Amino acid sequence: MASRKKRRPFTHLALIVICALLCAPVVYALLGSSQNNSQLVNFRLTPGESFLDNFSTVWNDRDLWRYMLNSTVMSALIATGKAVTGILAGLAFVYFRFPGRSVVFVLVLVTLMMPTEVSILALFRIVDDLGMSDSLAGLTVPFLASATAAFLFRQHFANLPANLSEAAQLDGANPLQFLVRVLIPMSWNVIGALFVIQFLYGWNMYLWPLLSVSDRDQQVVQVGLATLQQAGEGQSYGPLLMGALLASVPPILVFLALQRPFMTGFALTRDK
Repeated sequence: MASRKKRRPFTHLALIVICALLCAPVVYALLGSSQNNSQLVNFRLTPGESFLDNFSTVWNDRDLWRYMLNSTVMSALIATGKAVTGILAGLAFVYFRFPGRSVVFVLVLVTLMMPTEVSILALFRIVDDLGMSDSLAGLTVPFLASATAAFLFRQHFANLPANLSEAAQLDGANPLQFLVRVLIPMSWNVIGALFVIQFLYGWNMYLWPLLSVSDRDQQVVQVGLATLQQAGEGQSYGPLLMGALLASVPPILVFLALQRPFMTGFALTRDK
């Protein structure tokens, strides 16, 4: 016990140092977003006088608000679509009996080993042939299904008591009623955790929007941030840091809103 007390100050000191290191880039971005290029090059450690100018340049002149709105809608649709298809896939893999069920599940898991970049050219041709380029449908429809979501809900439903489905059948509930009235109310933590992860996935998409969208008004925030490097004359870092800070706000708000289900969503057997 005495040795633990002796080690406690060093543990706290180490944690403080780690937290300081993690917060340093954010603090630097906050300071840099208020400075001009000359102040940034001189590594000024106090706030500058260009905060409002950089904000106006990013928000009004370069229409960052439009990019953020497009990304928010796209990410919300992708996260919602993956949650819905994942729930339906988990229901089928756990509560339905059909030939080749295990083989189909393995094939779904195999897609986890294939990054999007491998098939992105073929995906682009399909979307273009269907006439969905430069549209919200072209950005979201190819990503409405997820092997990760299917696996997550399959594992979650498999850990629920088996007599739930039997009791629902005795009460005369069909599969859809069983899903809506029993499974979904017991799965809000998993749904919330999946929504946060997939929202961040959609928010950070860069390559696919860059290829599939040529209309500036339909573009997303990650591509828009790349244009902020030339927000002024030559290379401009203040607006770029301002844009990066503003672009981090929606994901932070989503995480804060769903923090509790995110933290408990993967503890699938905690209360079992």
